Amino acid sequence: MKKKLQLIIVIMVLVLFGQAAQASGSYVVQRGDTLWLIAQRHNTTMGALIQANSLSNPDVIEVGQALVLPGSGLRTHVVRPGETMWLISRQYGVTVNELSRQNNVVNVNMLFTGTTLIIPGKGTTPAAPPAAVPAVSSRAFSASELDLFARIVHAESAGEPYIGQVAVAATILNRMDSSRYPNTLSGVVYQIEGGYYQYSPVLDGRINLPANETARMAVRDAISGQDPSLGATGFYNPRKTSNVWVRQQPVTTVIANHVFFK
Repeated sequence: MKKKLQLIIVIMVLVLFGQAAQASGSYVVQRGDTLWLIAQRHNTTMGALIQANSLSNPDVIEVGQALVLPGSGLRTHVVRPGETMWLISRQYGVTVNELSRQNNVVNVNMLFTGTTLIIPGKGTTPAAPPAAVPAVSSRAFSASELDLFARIVHAESAGEPYIGQVAVAATILNRMDSSRYPNTLSGVVYQIEGGYYQYSPVLDGRINLPANETARMAVRDAISGQDPSLGATGFYNPRKTSNVWVRQQPVTTVIANHVFFK
């Protein structure tokens, strides 16, 4: 009896959730749905659904996936390599929470290339991607310094979510502003303390690998004043270090695989 009651409650929640999504111009895929059935239910065509949602394979839809209903005026965005929920939210002028709620995203750090996201709010023209912003205050970097900056960020955080890469870049700037560290970019990157380089990519040569565009964007955002590290001056991956000292430092935040500290 108890199991039946739980099943009824789950079904009611799904129905109400589906109705709410429909009222907002989108539909949440239920178990047993096909694109053809959804089109029939909402007086539209498969072709219109495919176009509205930029579906590359109409035979593959997943339970819980949010679909735009044609004519609703909702915007969609197909995730490109290197993009994150945070970066996409900035592009369209919405918050990460709004974007994740609209698309039933549980883990905002897990976003796959090719996924179609529904952008909250009405409109047909996406906002322009954020442009590069000049350095804040009097801080300025030469082209060679920006290249070095991007290379260390790429070497230390490639594979991390975009917000994590911005955070890594911010920690380097925070070190430059701290009396405990050198006040130049190269001084911070190549600093030797206690006989050890502060950044392992300098020791193993990964610092010499070219940076990608994502790392360069992360550097620009950090220079413009963004600091997801919350003032941290360092970071580490707890699965890759046994350093006792870093584990004793005050933690500011945790982003994906990195613990940030000051």
